[in-house]
Amino acid sequence: MGGQRFWRYMLIWALLVATIWFGDRFVRGVLLTANEPRAVTARGSLSEVERSTISLFDTTAPSVVYIFTDRAEAADGIGIRETHGAGSGFIWDAAGHVVTNHHVVEGATRVAVRLDSGEAIPARVIGVAPNSDLAVLKLNENRASLQPIPLGASADLRIGQSVFAIGNPFGLTRSLSTGVISALERRLPVGGGREIVGVIQTDAAINPGNSGGPLLDSAGRLIGVNTAILSGSGSFAGIGFAVPADTVNRIVPALIRQGRVPTPGIGIRVAPEQAGAPVGVAGVVIAEVLPGSAAARAGLRGFDEGRSNGDVITHAAGQPVATLADLAIQLEQTGVGHSVTLTVWRAGRSFKVDVAVIDIS
Repeated sequence: MGGQRFWRYMLIWALLVATIWFGDRFVRGVLLTANEPRAVTARGSLSEVERSTISLFDTTAPSVVYIFTDRAEAADGIGIRETHGAGSGFIWDAAGHVVTNHHVVEGATRVAVRLDSGEAIPARVIGVAPNSDLAVLKLNENRASLQPIPLGASADLRIGQSVFAIGNPFGLTRSLSTGVISALERRLPVGGGREIVGVIQTDAAINPGNSGGPLLDSAGRLIGVNTAILSGSGSFAGIGFAVPADTVNRIVPALIRQGRVPTPGIGIRVAPEQAGAPVGVAGVVIAEVLPGSAAARAGLRGFDEGRSNGDVITHAAGQPVATLADLAIQLEQTGVGHSVTLTVWRAGRSFKVDVAVIDIS
């Protein structure tokens, strides 16, 4: 009798479990299934930060352009082949001048600019400044509706400020990324032993195709031109660099006026940086003084066949110079047409000499 009662309870229990299991499957599969468009959940107003970012993009994006180029390159065994490139830029003035990076248009046989409206306009390169990685284009057709980008200053920037990059990474037009200023006063090599000084470092995403586009502050003003990234893969890894706006505002007008900017120098060729080690002097080792140059007129000497009868520049304008880039910075700050005081080591003694800064471009 007791056994029958047990099995009766077990059967009831099993039926209850089966009922709950099948009922759950039915409720979830039929009654709770959203097989029709769902009602949209209402949200409140956008945050102040969101509204500010949207306004910044809407205001500034019409000033940003997409640049695409054609280049003719030698190809082994097949002669010349045409390659294509792309980058970003921004409208400088209502006359149709566009600013971008020099490396975006370097060697280009054809350049075109796509405006925010989607219209593509042929353009020509009217000036380049390789030492600042800047170039100016001129649209072949003027557009009355062009919107120049608002210009800010870079001298008073602070680490931690919010920044915004607009450009065309990987050809994806009108892309916005955000971040902060990670560091200031970086130095960026540009070849020929020279460096861009005062470079802005940011963690705002900058990828291939962003080059030449604007870096903006929270007021939507240009504070830099995105130019390079530090990455092992070639894609963004959290470190991007921008040419500071104060440099841009000095270089671009000169490129518009005369197509070039002076390259300050004194007329010397320098030896590799390690060349100073044998004589135990840190500085810029003069390998050769060009005839008729400012350095020649000042009596500077180059090293001759490795003998220690040449000159090493250890200071310029009172600042130590260990590399050609250090010297170039001091000459840039002195300016063409002025004289710079150099401290020179020669044959075991140091002396000072004034040398005129000339244009060596």
